[in-house]
Amino acid sequence: MKEKKSVKSSDKHQSGHVSSFKFAKLFDPEAFWDKDQLGDVLHWIRQIVALVCGLLWGSIPLVGGIWLVSFLLISSGIIYGYYAIILKVDEEEFGGHGSLLQEGLFASITLFLLAWTLVYSLAHF
Repeated sequence: MKEKKSVKSSDKHQSGHVSSFKFAKLFDPEAFWDKDQLGDVLHWIRQIVALVCGLLWGSIPLVGGIWLVSFLLISSGIIYGYYAIILKVDEEEFGGHGSLLQEGLFASITLFLLAWTLVYSLAHF
């Protein structure tokens, strides 16, 4: 336990700011997360999923509301699996499941719909 505290304190610069983000932390269940850091990571994971699904749905060509719902289920499932299974964070410390699952949701829906519509229109018309 003492080693973890010394490692965390060594991550700080002389001015007291935390050093740059390390990608190894993304898969470390023992890592410390503050609310803003976890929110940013969940937001960007959701944006990547939205872009990939939008490009894929548009290129296949899939149409209909069922595919929007399936994107929401896939995206939320990935986010839930990431923070609950991989990181094993206590969701109550971050505002509960609802707060974590909402992180980046509306921006990702917009990005998903934009990518889906754009690729579908350009590729199939």
